[in-house]
Amino acid sequence: MPSQTVTVGSRVGLHARPAALIAEAVGKAGVPVTLATPGGAPVDAGSPLMIMTLGAQKGAEVTVTSDDAAVVERIAGLVAADLDAE
Repeated sequence: MPSQTVTVGSRVGLHARPAALIAEAVGKAGVPVTLATPGGAPVDAGSPLMIMTLGAQKGAEVTVTSDDAAVVERIAGLVAADLDAE
């Protein structure tokens, strides 16, 4: 299963706004995607609340996993972006 580990780019981590934007993109992708921090259990990236339970701050590593490599790439790009800057 394709996965990619990226560093959280949003200045205050994966809080409400970045989590909502990521979950929205996952919903549009139409395939299951999970996010996980090192040593943590994977969570459903289609749920903003589940994303926020990761507690991932700026600079934390997050692994994005899905059956679709292109979706992994797209969601990993969002996790790595500063979604607070938009």
